[in-house]
Amino acid sequence: LKWDPMITTLPGLYLLSVGIVRPAAWLFGWTGSIVCSTGMLRFINLLFSAGNFYLLYLLLSKMHPKNKAVSGFQRILSTLTLAIFPTLYFFTFLYYTDPGSVFFTLFSYLMCLYGNHKASALLGCCGFMFRQTNIVWTVFCAGNVVAEKLNEAWKTELLKKKDEKISSMKGSFSDLIRIFQFVIEYLILPQNLITLIALTWPYIILVVVFFAFVFINGGIVVGDRSSHEACLHFPQLFYFLSFTLFFSFPHLLTPTKIRKFLLTLRKHPVQYSLIAVISLFLVWKFTYVHKYLLADNRHYTFYVWRKVFQRHELVKYLLVPVYIFAGWSFADTLTSKSIFWILMYFVCLFAVTVPQKLLEFRYFILPYLIYRLNIPFPSLYRQLIELAFYIFVNVVTFYLFLNKTFQWPNSEEVQRFMW
Repeated sequence: LKWDPMITTLPGLYLLSVGIVRPAAWLFGWTGSIVCSTGMLRFINLLFSAGNFYLLYLLLSKMHPKNKAVSGFQRILSTLTLAIFPTLYFFTFLYYTDPGSVFFTLFSYLMCLYGNHKASALLGCCGFMFRQTNIVWTVFCAGNVVAEKLNEAWKTELLKKKDEKISSMKGSFSDLIRIFQFVIEYLILPQNLITLIALTWPYIILVVVFFAFVFINGGIVVGDRSSHEACLHFPQLFYFLSFTLFFSFPHLLTPTKIRKFLLTLRKHPVQYSLIAVISLFLVWKFTYVHKYLLADNRHYTFYVWRKVFQRHELVKYLLVPVYIFAGWSFADTLTSKSIFWILMYFVCLFAVTVPQKLLEFRYFILPYLIYRLNIPFPSLYRQLIELAFYIFVNVVTFYLFLNKTFQWPNSEEVQRFMW
């Protein structure tokens, strides 16, 4: 019955909590102090965590059907690894929106893959109630349908021109221009538009409701808007790619990949020089530093920023080659997907990261999980390294949280290190 003006998300987690604890109180005769205790409320996120484990397994099974290359053990191992992904796993034990947000978004994605788009949109609405930016993943689900149709039409187009190959369409800049031309030509035709609308209308309705909410609310944020202003923070994409390189290093940072990247640089020096110049310009003109990032010394991002970016003014520019390698390696692992899926994913990634002024690792959880689900199955050896690394990071994080407490000068409350 009380509203904290610092809360900026819709009350999805709190409504669901009431839906769980009220019946539990009635069934077991618990008092209000038990039902609304910290432990009981955190228990709700443990339920979401169990649900996320099962959804990750179902998604991996759907995307990577059983074959000789992928054993059932590997699928379970990958599920376990993603379920204990450090940034998500840590917040499973606190009363945060992240486990529920991930649960409904993954559930929505699964329903989309099974072609149940009405259920997918409804679950997407639940995800939106946990965090407003989840509307982007509703668009992503609709984009899956559109990308599939575009890919079918593209293959038909290529069959007419037998001298061209699909694989050649993922290379040069001129090929991308031809693909964009094809997309525009496809969407101009009324019968194609009608087909796409007929397939994606549940998502369209949800997006329309979202825009109505933004119009009535006067913005996407509820509560404390002053600390969550939208801006064009392009380096957020670079931070996400670095974050992905760090957590997926067994797949992205291999000697083979480094050699392949250097070979690509030698083959296309002009293209990569242009990318480097554009990246330097974006870092120079669009780097924003949120007041929370500089003030809140509980979070790891505070120390990343202070120990790395604030060492010298040039550090943020010197990291551009790392960003370029991370971006190339990231895109290289997605080559098994269609060009239309890749473009659609990058549009959604841009929409969910770039407008955020605050560097916050929790914002990267969903785009990372969706990326990781869609890459080809790595070898068992790399999977084991990834799992061991996640366990190590989790152990260190929980140790610091539980044992390395400290106090702020103007507060009597105990402070703890966290993501």
